[in-house]
Amino acid sequence: MVVNHGGNLSKSYFVAYLNLIMRAKECSASCAKQDMLEQFFKGDPNHFGTVSFQAFIEAIAEMDAS
Repeated sequence: MVVNHGGNLSKSYFVAYLNLIMRAKECSASCAKQDMLEQFFKGDPNHFGTVSFQAFIEAIAEMDAS
């Protein structure tokens, strides 16, 4: 998925992306989270800015709660 640095990414974006990874790789939420940290954020939580990373954290919390 191509992402430009032009704006902040939303919690719903990350929920959808995490679900996509889980389905595609047939893995757990924990696996999808780790994959996103390594591949999407390239190991740098601020790669897309602090607002986007906070939305990612909120998406993980929402998925963990369900």
